Amino acid sequence: MFLGEMSTYSSVVRESTVGHIPWSPQGPGRFDIYRKVPKDLTQPTYTGAIISICCCLFILFLFLSELTGFITTEVVNELYVDDPDKDSGGKIDVSLNISLPNLHCELVGLDIQDEMGRHEVGHIDNSMKIPLNNGAGCRFEGQFSINKVPGNFHVSTHSATAQPQNPDMTHVIHKLSFGDTLQVQNVHGAFNALGGADRLTSNPLASHDYILKIVPTVYEDKSGKQRYSYQYTVANKEYVAYSHTGRIIPAIWFRYDLSPITVKYTERRQPLYRFITTICAIIGGTFTVAGILDSCIFTASEAWKKIQLGKMH
Repeated sequence: MFLGEMSTYSSVVRESTVGHIPWSPQGPGRFDIYRKVPKDLTQPTYTGAIISICCCLFILFLFLSELTGFITTEVVNELYVDDPDKDSGGKIDVSLNISLPNLHCELVGLDIQDEMGRHEVGHIDNSMKIPLNNGAGCRFEGQFSINKVPGNFHVSTHSATAQPQNPDMTHVIHKLSFGDTLQVQNVHGAFNALGGADRLTSNPLASHDYILKIVPTVYEDKSGKQRYSYQYTVANKEYVAYSHTGRIIPAIWFRYDLSPITVKYTERRQPLYRFITTICAIIGGTFTVAGILDSCIFTASEAWKKIQLGKMH
């Protein structure tokens, strides 16, 4: 019987050593910093199980949050002093859409002037007049360019053959934008700050001044392609102007000046190495804190049991 047991023990030892290098203080195993603890030397607890489940759920939540941030494209902005679109020839494209419901189309015109000496009355290129209210009103749509210097453009009756006695300048501005149209979900800027401006209830004989501060804007996507647009702030006033000869013919003025500050939006995605580093920090940090918490609870529980046993004796 004893020999049979020895034979069985020998076969078990042989089976357990097949495919495994026995540990030796002088062998490769001495470099192992992750020493293994046999399972029969560990003690599972209900508290440890609860902490382990909560730990895994917490890691899963943080992992999904980081994964969402890694997949999502981030848009960052910066400010600098420069002219971003140097290839534009010193020009800015303008798109204007305005309705004057009480002024005939033959009276409506667009005038442009600036500090470089430009003075254009009755601009008609790339413009269109659409009659409203059975011809009693007019909708003016135009695309034109302005120089990158302070100036103004205004909607008025100055280009009309015969000036009306009481031109009605009540209006609605549907669109006023500069440069390329940017339709980006993550960028909320003042690219069409005057869109929807309603002056239908204002004094019909009043002039309207819109003072614009134009801010150059650059949008760069992930491929490095850049689009140039312009945001602007606006202040306005309404007044009836007079001179020594009488009342001055009203107009809708858009007086503009350019800001030297450029706003740049850049699409960026989190680097892969940063994502991996964050995930490792989440897993390692969570397990470490959970282990410390479990150890404290277990130690306190064992101490309490010893105190209870001491009271019983």
